[in-house]
Amino acid sequence: MLDRQTGAGRPLSPLERWYWICDQRSPLNVLSHARVYGPLPEELLAQGLDALQRRHPLLRAAVRADATGRNPRFVPAGSKRVPLRMVAAGDGPEAGAAERWETEVNEYELTTSVDWHKGPLARATAITRPGDGDGAQDVHDLVLTLPHYIADGTTALTLMQQWLELAAEIGSEELGPEHCKVVSRPALPAPEALLPAGHRGLAGLRKVVGQQFTDQGAARRLKPRRMEPTRRVPFDERTTRLLPRSLTAEQLADLVAACRREQTTVHGALAAAMATAAAQDAGLTAGPLTIGSPITFRDALDPAVSERDMGTYVATVPTIVDYRPDAPLWPMARTISRDLMRRRRRGEHLTAVASLGPVAPKSVAKSERFLRFMEDKGPITLCVSNIGRYDFPQAIGAWRVSHAEFIAGLSVNAYYCAAINTSHGRLAWNFTHVDGAVPAERAERLAAASLDAALSAAKS
Repeated sequence: MLDRQTGAGRPLSPLERWYWICDQRSPLNVLSHARVYGPLPEELLAQGLDALQRRHPLLRAAVRADATGRNPRFVPAGSKRVPLRMVAAGDGPEAGAAERWETEVNEYELTTSVDWHKGPLARATAITRPGDGDGAQDVHDLVLTLPHYIADGTTALTLMQQWLELAAEIGSEELGPEHCKVVSRPALPAPEALLPAGHRGLAGLRKVVGQQFTDQGAARRLKPRRMEPTRRVPFDERTTRLLPRSLTAEQLADLVAACRREQTTVHGALAAAMATAAAQDAGLTAGPLTIGSPITFRDALDPAVSERDMGTYVATVPTIVDYRPDAPLWPMARTISRDLMRRRRRGEHLTAVASLGPVAPKSVAKSERFLRFMEDKGPITLCVSNIGRYDFPQAIGAWRVSHAEFIAGLSVNAYYCAAINTSHGRLAWNFTHVDGAVPAERAERLAAASLDAALSAAKS
């Protein structure tokens, strides 16, 4: 039975359990990053994390399964605090700090699972470069790491924001951190329990079956291609690598203006750019190609879930685009935008969540067959996770803040992905790839070609 104050006792839902199983095969983390300027002592960061943990029940939880690895459920993590690692970036230009946080993400945060046995289900890292003594401020790159079974990109960003807000509140209190009043938010039911009535029970099962027939029919008729790996990497040996990229405010303004002119969305343009880059890199001829787009369903739940609440509330749907070598980007962009609008209107992202109930494996030991099917037949090996505009404050307390962004681990779910959000006047376009399945040279080439395709279209 669910304890609304601690979240203890609730079984992981099929969606959460699937991500938890993936995480055991290969780490499946969601990260947020923000850069903070000014004095920010370790003690204050730790106190802010403690307050954040008091606010959110899932940050006070661990996961426990039975002796066979089945029936996982959330349990209290006791008095364990969210771990905080402090890393000194050393002296040098600001780029040195940026390079160091990227190294920490690639060497540890994306490659190491959060300890779900003991909890808590989060960890934090602060990479600090001190000022030079001539008026330059300290620079801190903060990274918050969460498992995907309790967090999506929105969760990762809002927790980063709340962490800084609570630290600022504590730092301004003359009486000490114990007087920072933090009200624990109630633990929410599983995502599937909040699906609209039409997507639960027998009605939901009918939608699942109908959607499967539709998707299978489209696949037989169109025979869409997908992004293929350079080589197959065993599930247990996969690691995610990050390639951070971005668009400046000026580049973003050009792209937005071009999208308005061409009657499409920024997401459609960015997804089309990535599909074009993948097709050109593989030397594909004209024809259908599949790209996936995770869609948030927080606003579609009953009741709707706030962006300030923790949880994993995205479902990926495939779009089949007609790739034409040397053709303009815009027809593909419009196809993607319109297809996603139709799918959202029909509730297909909700059906995707409901469909995991009857098919998702019950344990790691029983996951191999499902994983093999996804490896051989799964359409979504290339995807674009875009949460759009996230209004992360430019100042919190006495600190200036920039570079708020999220990063998506891949585990066994895809080969190449982009995590995108627009904050602080820039569009963060963070590419991740499964090392070996998409070697570093190929991943760099795809990222460069994606940016070039989007920027060239914006100027055309």
